[in-house]
Amino acid sequence: RTAPSARVLRNAYGVWRMAGRRRSRTMLVNQFLVVAALLFSMGTYGLLVRRNTVMILLSVELMLNAVNINFIAFEAYLRTSEAIGQVFSIFVITIAAAEVGIGLAIVLMIFRNRQSANVDEYNLMKF
Repeated sequence: RTAPSARVLRNAYGVWRMAGRRRSRTMLVNQFLVVAALLFSMGTYGLLVRRNTVMILLSVELMLNAVNINFIAFEAYLRTSEAIGQVFSIFVITIAAAEVGIGLAIVLMIFRNRQSANVDEYNLMKF
């Protein structure tokens, strides 16, 4: 088939589309910063309000993910050749994985002894 008019083109997948101005789908840095601020705020709220240890660990993970979003957003904005934002993000992910592993091991040991994962009861431990 041929194109019905000069303003309609066929792309590489065989789909007809209109020729002319294309809409830009770029996202601004402030949009990522708003999402990261919301994630960090939710993590802070969970850290201060929750009493369950597992939920506190999840809140810390939310905060670390917000930091990762900031690193990647600023790296994409600055476009350096060293990719420092991605490198720091990988370090944060590694530290978060270690934190989860060690934190959950400690929580499981305390839960075995105290039969509770409530943070308020942790100051009652005796050696």
